[in-house]
Amino acid sequence: MGKVLAGVLAAVALAAFGLVQPVSAQDAATKKVLQAIQKEINSRQGLSAKAKAFAIKSLLPQSTNAVFIRETLAQNAKKMPMEEIKRIDDLWMKAESMMPIQQEKLNNVCAGEVKKVAAKHSAILEAFVMDDQGGVVGENNLTSDYWQGDEEKWTGSFNGGKGGVDVGKEKFDKSANATIQQISLPLIAKGGKVIGAITWGVAVDRL
Repeated sequence: MGKVLAGVLAAVALAAFGLVQPVSAQDAATKKVLQAIQKEINSRQGLSAKAKAFAIKSLLPQSTNAVFIRETLAQNAKKMPMEEIKRIDDLWMKAESMMPIQQEKLNNVCAGEVKKVAAKHSAILEAFVMDDQGGVVGENNLTSDYWQGDEEKWTGSFNGGKGGVDVGKEKFDKSANATIQQISLPLIAKGGKVIGAITWGVAVDRL
């Protein structure tokens, strides 16, 4: 019994540091989705070999990040009407000063996890988590709009709830002095259910 208790305590400790994924390594449905996404990453011609390796080793595991999954499920459960989503999006894009919702998306629990992951990889300059309608859940840098649901980064990675990969073109960012490429992947909950997506802004010249 002592060994069992020790194992449980160890798992709790690991989870506290975000090292345990929300799905079991034995979840066949989730593994199947992850394998399909990995295969799609490898097949993408718009990604360099280094970018593919980084996406598979460092980004894809975050598709089952416990914090991202929990916070995205919570936002999905609110079932915000599209009319309200677009109203927020319009105000977000027109805002001349920081809005409360913008501050929240930059400083909530999900944003904290995004920043924690980005801090471990110098090549990750931006990242934002999106729900099942394309609304931002949390981010480390303010996006130009709240609703991403009409953009390929979300439509390609959420893919109607099936999961997919979207790869943007490489662009040089003067402020960051880096060539950035956006790689968008699905968020996968227990049972292989795709519940949202996440876009990573990767400095490909730092890989």
